Amino acid sequence: MARESAGRSRNFRRKVFGMAEFDLKDLTPDQRSALERLLRAGFRFMTLERVERNLAVERNGFVALLELSAAGIKIFGQAGRLMDQGIGMLVEQSGGKVFQCHGETIEASPEMLAEFARMRGDLERALAPQA
Repeated sequence: MARESAGRSRNFRRKVFGMAEFDLKDLTPDQRSALERLLRAGFRFMTLERVERNLAVERNGFVALLELSAAGIKIFGQAGRLMDQGIGMLVEQSGGKVFQCHGETIEASPEMLAEFARMRGDLERALAPQA
C-alpha cells in the first residue's frame, strides 16, 4: 500500500508541476516555504497547455505562471485572467479595461479588478523572501 501511495504521489507531482523530472526534494527550503505560503493564501497549483514547463497558480479565476530558479520562485510574465484560449492580459480599450487573449475579451468590472489586485498582492507577498 505505501509503495502504491508513493508512486501516486510522485506521478501527482509530475502532473501538477508539469516537469517530468521535478520532485519536491529538489526544492530549496525557501522554495518549499513559498509554495506553502501560496497554498495558505488560497492558491491552487495547475499546469496550462503550451506552458507546461511553468508552474501555474490560480485563485478565483486569475492565474500567474511561476518560474523556479536557484534564487527562489518568481512570477514569469504577467498575471491575468484564466480564459478558454490561455491567460487573458489586462489591457485598456476605448470602452475601458478588459482581459484579452487571442481575440477573446472579458470586460473587467470594478469587482473583478479589485479581486485581481488582491490576488497579485497576495502572490507577491507569498513569493517575497522571508526574513
